Amino acid sequence: MATLGNPKNTIEILNKYKFVMQKKFGQNFLIDTHVLEKIINSADLTKDDFVLEIGPGIGTMTQYLAEAAREVVAVEIDTKLIPILEDTLSDYDNVTIINQDVLKLDIKKLAEERNGGKPIKVVANLPYYITTPIIMGLFESHVPIDSITIMVQKEVADRMKVGPGTKDYGALSLAVQYYADPYIVANVPPNCFMPRPNVGSAVIRLTRHKEVPVKVDDESLMFKIIRASFNQRRKTLVNGLNNSPEIHLSKELIAEALEEAGFLANIRGEALTLEQFAELSNIISRKMKE
Repeated sequence: MATLGNPKNTIEILNKYKFVMQKKFGQNFLIDTHVLEKIINSADLTKDDFVLEIGPGIGTMTQYLAEAAREVVAVEIDTKLIPILEDTLSDYDNVTIINQDVLKLDIKKLAEERNGGKPIKVVANLPYYITTPIIMGLFESHVPIDSITIMVQKEVADRMKVGPGTKDYGALSLAVQYYADPYIVANVPPNCFMPRPNVGSAVIRLTRHKEVPVKVDDESLMFKIIRASFNQRRKTLVNGLNNSPEIHLSKELIAEALEEAGFLANIRGEALTLEQFAELSNIISRKMKE
């Protein structure tokens, strides 16, 4: 089977199936073997590994994954790509294609059935419009994960890595850093894809923490507080939390909690570290029970 990492083979297979790119699925196929090799190397795969690939497209990266891992499950939402995948992956008996929306798939069950509940590795060239819900879904559902190696929009990769006080810092930065250690593997220019996207991309590897880095009594409350504090960036933390439809707290309680945590009344969410959000969340959690 011809490797799809080069543009000629990609064009041939698309023509053979008269495939038309779907804008609604954010389809951009990778056509650079160096980038593919970088992704595979940084995913650190062994013959013991079970890999979940999200959005395999025409199977470009799936071929590489199948060579490196014990088993690959590739989840593709676009029904029109299924016959192409069956063709391009016909040489591999360790690949299963699932035609489904990954957000509706029970990945925890999949990990239990196919990998005995041991941590899986996720590798994906993600459609940019759906990056955040997919990553958050994987983390928040407590699927057993060793690492997530993904191609995302460059600014999203930057956002996952940054700390307090920067303009890119937000709920995604905090969530990713709570669950994992983010490392940018490579920046990828638009000409490595077909069709060319309008933005730069980056490969980022999120290695799951063995233990979360902060002690928090109520994880879901902490994330509600984090989301509320960034929903209206210009507002102070007191107003952000007070206006949140997710948190029903009086202004007095919020003000008391901030004071107890040692913060000024006019502090904004973007100034707080993950540790400080955890501390604030624990104080609020205790006050709610009083």
